[in-house]
Amino acid sequence: MNTRPTLIILAAGMASRYGGNKQTESFGPGGETIMEYSIYDAIRTGFGKVVFIIREEFAEAFAAQIEHKLSGKIEIDYAFQSLESFSNDIEFSKERTKPFGTAHALLCCKGKVSEPFAVINADDFYGFDAFNKAHTFLTQEIQDNLFACLGYELKNTVSEFGAVTRGEIQTNAADEIVSINERREIILKAGKIISLEKDQSEILNKGTKVSMNFFCFTPSFIDWMEDKYYEFLSVNKDELKTEFLIPEVADQLIRTGEARIKVIATDSKWFGVTFKEDAALVKEELLKLSNAQTYPVDLWDLNIPITLL
Repeated sequence: MNTRPTLIILAAGMASRYGGNKQTESFGPGGETIMEYSIYDAIRTGFGKVVFIIREEFAEAFAAQIEHKLSGKIEIDYAFQSLESFSNDIEFSKERTKPFGTAHALLCCKGKVSEPFAVINADDFYGFDAFNKAHTFLTQEIQDNLFACLGYELKNTVSEFGAVTRGEIQTNAADEIVSINERREIILKAGKIISLEKDQSEILNKGTKVSMNFFCFTPSFIDWMEDKYYEFLSVNKDELKTEFLIPEVADQLIRTGEARIKVIATDSKWFGVTFKEDAALVKEELLKLSNAQTYPVDLWDLNIPITLL
C-alpha cells in the first residue's frame, strides 16, 4: 500500500481543566503550538494531508494562525465537531454543552479521508520516533481489520498537577491489544502512580503501556464507529458528562473480533498540557529539543528546508 497517509488532529476540546485554548497557545521557542511539532514530524516522515477537527466558530481564527505556516508543505482540510453533529435530530439536555468526546470528533471526519490515517490530540507532544513508526505501519502493514496504537509507558504520561485519564493496554503474545481499560483518576503521590477511580485506591505499574490517543486506522473504522455512536446516544443522550471515546470504541472492536489492534512501542518522550501548571514544563522540554537541534528554533524557517526521511 503506497498511499500517503493522513494525519487527523483532535483540536475541538474545550480544555476546561486547563482554563484556556491550549490547542492554539504558543509553547515552542519560535512561538509554535504543540500540534505544530506533530505536523512537522508528520511532514518529514511522509504524511500527505492534515485534517483539523475544530469547532466551526473558531475556524476563521484557527486558519489565520496555522495556514500560512503550512502552505506548500502539506494539504490541509477541516472537520467541524458540535454537540449536534451526527445527532439524527435527537434533542439533548439544555445543560449539556460539550460534544461527546474523541470518537465523536473522529466520526465528524466521515467523508474527509479515503486513505489510512493517524489520529492524535492537538495538545500532546508525541515525538519523531512515534510518527516514523506510525508512517511505516500505515504504508506497509495496515488493513481494514488490522489497526495500531502507539504505546507509551505510564510513568512518562502523568502530571504532578492533578488527575489524568489514560487508556491502560493489555496485550497478548503477539503484541496485539486484548483490552483497553480507560482509567480516569490517575494521580502521582509520594513517587507512586495511583488510580482513584470509583473511590478505590490502586497502585499502578509505572511501566504499563497506555494509549495517548495516537491510533492508526483505515476509513472503515469510522464507518464501523457510526453505528456504535447511535447505540451510545440511545443510552447516554441525557448524560451531562459521559463521552464517546476512541479507546473505548477500539476496545469494543477488539472484543467483537472484527479487528485486531497492534501495539507499536515507541521510545519517544511524551509530554502535554492538561493543567495550566504543565505549560512551563512543556516550554522547557521544547526548548531543550531545539537546543539539541532535534527541531529548528523556528519550525517553519524558510531557510531550513524540511527533509523527508
